[in-house]
Amino acid sequence: MSVVKESAKLKTENISSLVATGAGYDLLRYYTLPDFLGKEAPYLLYFMGKNIARETKIESFEELFEFFQYMGWGELQLVKEKKRTLTFHLHGHIVEKRLTQKLFPVDFRLECGFLSEVLCSITDDTYECMEEVIQKRIIEIMATKE
Repeated sequence: MSVVKESAKLKTENISSLVATGAGYDLLRYYTLPDFLGKEAPYLLYFMGKNIARETKIESFEELFEFFQYMGWGELQLVKEKKRTLTFHLHGHIVEKRLTQKLFPVDFRLECGFLSEVLCSITDDTYECMEEVIQKRIIEIMATKE
């Protein structure tokens, strides 16, 4: 069976009407997908994030921050800008809930992949993103120019 994909890019106004609960999304992402994907899950989630970004039309940091909130990924903010590195903090109620639950390990590889690809389209530079928990409720994402 062939699936035809529409060529329209995702925009914040397109996804703002979607209704989802975080619990179902988290179960799929952190429980079911790793079971199917095995040890490669973090790498594949990173590339899934890049793929989502390629199908998304984001032209500014403001749109990027808004998109993160609509997707239920948390509040993203640029906190430091250096010559070759952009530092972001991802925080908020959703991030805190993910970090404090005890059912399964969580990561933010999907968000990192998405961010790396969107940064490329906004800045015309190639970035690689890595995340680190810096407090129980804040994820720091370092975007480094390649």
